Formats: sequence, structure tokens, C-alpha cells
Amino acid sequence: MADLRVNIGKLSLKNPVLTASGTFGYGLEFQDFVPLEGIGGIIVKGTTLHPREGNDYPRMAETASGMLNCVGLQNKGVDYFCEQIYPQLKDIDTNFIVNVSGSTLEDYAECAARINALEKIPAIELNISCPNVKQGGMAFGTSCEGAASVVKAVRERYKKTLIVKLSPNVTDIAEIARACEAEGADSVSLINTLMGMAIDIEKRRPVLSIATGGLSGPAVKPVALRMVWQVAKAVKIPVVGLGGIMTAEDAIEFFMAGATAIEIGTANFIDPTATIKVRDGINDWLDRHGCQSIQEIIGNIEY
Repeated sequence: MADLRVNIGKLSLKNPVLTASGTFGYGLEFQDFVPLEGIGGIIVKGTTLHPREGNDYPRMAETASGMLNCVGLQNKGVDYFCEQIYPQLKDIDTNFIVNVSGSTLEDYAECAARINALEKIPAIELNISCPNVKQGGMAFGTSCEGAASVVKAVRERYKKTLIVKLSPNVTDIAEIARACEAEGADSVSLINTLMGMAIDIEKRRPVLSIATGGLSGPAVKPVALRMVWQVAKAVKIPVVGLGGIMTAEDAIEFFMAGATAIEIGTANFIDPTATIKVRDGINDWLDRHGCQSIQEIIGNIEY
């Protein structure tokens, strides 16, 4: 049995498999399918300072080798999480990480501060792909200045492990990763979804209610892998890789590209036991290749 333990900042994971925000609910929904304690960490659905209804239906569509979604961060707000969900999570023996979203710097910082007060939540993942309402809707994560401003605002009020989730819809993701690192991010995770679209040619209208949405699934994996490789070479902080990981073999590629941990997203919709299967598959691969630890393959490729 290989040693699968990894560290993300001060956060210690029993194995490097995490769930991607928005694909695993609060974790409680999957208790009948997998032992939550067997997953390295569970990143719960996007949480905002105030409740959000999300976008109108339809807001999901299947595509070739993937799916589009424009759910729109539907959630009941951070106070609901703290009062209703947290008491159900705090005694489960794994790491629960809250994905934090916002429309202003103040929203991000206040939401993070409230989660900071929860003893059994050791980390947050900042979603900086949200539109900055004070800047005409431009996503925070599409510029170095925008990304840095969010990380700085949150870092002032959040004292635990801070992971920043990067948008792939940019020209130079490594540059943005460095900007986050400079403002105190403990880790970066990537990629968030790629912007995409589908059209119903019989109705002559977009399939999704707001026309565009985020593309995820196997179709995005080559892009995600390339970006993880680029970012891992550009920063000194740990990188969490995600984007189209369906199997242990997919995960191994991300580790070799430089990821310290990985997240399983769309695969959860297809197979609710995907996280455990990937975890066990990673261990089997390491055993077959004579590796004593996952650390032996992180960033270990020749080119």
C-alpha cells in the first residue's frame, strides 16, 4: 500500500483525491454511495454571502465528451451553511473545504470571515471566476489585478488554508497564478470550466437559458493538463489539478504534470463512487510501478 498523503499548505490530506465544487453537493448527498471518510477532502458547493436562486432552466446540457452548465451558484447563503449544514459535517473524519464566491471584494471577504470561525473547516477554495458587479461584469479571475485584489481582501480576514480556483478563460494562466501566490494564496486549483455553448437547431435558440455555460468533462482534460503543467512550473505553492479526470490513469497524468492533489467533478454525475475508484486505482498504479509514495511521481516527467 503506497503512501498517498499530501499537504496543501497547512492542510494534511490522507489521500490526494478531492471532490470538485458543485458536483458533490455538501457531501451528505453521497453518503449512501461512498464512505466520505475515504475521500481526501470534500469541496462543498459554491457558497455566497447571501442566498442565490441561480439561473433559469434549462441550465445543463450534455455535449460530446462533456457537459455544459449555467447553474449560477444556486445556494442558500453562508449563514445557512454555518447553521444548518456545518453541524452535520463537523464530526465526519475528512477535510471539508468551502468554495467561496462573490460579486464584490466585500462579499468575498465577509463570507470567508464567517467560515473562518468554523473550527472543523480547515480551508476554503476561492472561486474567482465570478463577475465583478462593480466592474461591468468582468470576472475577477481574468486579470492579474482582479485576481490579486480578491486574494488580498480575503487573506486579510481568513487565516486558514486558502486555495484559489483559476479560470482557464484567460491568455496567461501562469501569470495569474503568480499574482495569487504573491498575495498569500496557499495553493491554486485549476481549471474551472471553459466557456461554451450549444444550440438547438430545430428551435433556433441556445440550449441553455443564458446561452453560454461552463464546459466540463473529458473534453477539457488536455487543456486542463497543459495549464496545470504550466502553472506548476511557475509557482512554488501546491497546485490542485482538475478538469475531465474520470479514471486513476487520468489522475496520474495530472500528478506527473505537477499537481499535488486532484479533484473529481463531472465523473460524480456518471458514477457516484468515482472518487473511491480513482483513489484505489492510484494506489494500484503506484504498487505496480514500485512506488512507495505518491510524492515520487509529482512533477516527474521528462521533456
